[in-house]
Amino acid sequence: MSEIVSVKNLCKRYDELTVLDNISFSVQKGEVVVIVGPSGCGKSTLLRCLNGLEEIQDGRIFLDGEKIETNRNKTNGLCERMGMVFQSYDLFPHKTILQNLTLAPIIVKKRKRKEVEEEALALLERVGLSSKKDSYPRQLSGGQKQRVAIVRALIMHPEVLLLDEITAALDPEMVREVLDVVLNLAREGRTMLIVTHEMQFARAVADRMLFLEGGKIVEEGEPEEFFEHPKTERLRQFLQTFTYIKE
Repeated sequence: MSEIVSVKNLCKRYDELTVLDNISFSVQKGEVVVIVGPSGCGKSTLLRCLNGLEEIQDGRIFLDGEKIETNRNKTNGLCERMGMVFQSYDLFPHKTILQNLTLAPIIVKKRKRKEVEEEALALLERVGLSSKKDSYPRQLSGGQKQRVAIVRALIMHPEVLLLDEITAALDPEMVREVLDVVLNLAREGRTMLIVTHEMQFARAVADRMLFLEGGKIVEEGEPEEFFEHPKTERLRQFLQTFTYIKE
């Protein structure tokens, strides 16, 4: 595998509050990196910085060797190559599911409508929602809307997929259908950075785990070692909350 994302000494501050403190890590093509940590540790902010939704104060972000410009007044378009899925779906309520999926590729990517619609229908079929193409978001369950949101990101052909707590707003019974879609994407070799509190899912899907606290990477490692043999007391305490450490 070759490196596709490289983060070097990234710092994010809001006035006097430091949210991300000198973070450095890399992601290989086809790798799934799962980021966990307590609420408020900077996980979601990190993804938003990678996607250009937040400006950074210090550090550099590279995508496939090219530096991403994170100043909104000076962008080089690399952020568009990172697709992001949020916990809140953000679907247009007045448009059908098919229209939600085809709008950005047609307007932003200038692709032909027929080609985009064919791809959208194929992707909906893959996630079990082809029958919902003419429905409106209000007619779908939370799990169905989140699967549509994943398809909406995929149809933009991102090189990296960022998933931010995509099951947080779902009822427990709907979580499984969304996580199954992500597991299938991982098996296909998609490069993904995932923020989640679903520890069983994290262990199943991750190639590598990152543990954040206080805006710093406290520990990282392969899932088996990360969950069974944490090196820091803080990670041990965190995992015991989920009863994942064997006493």
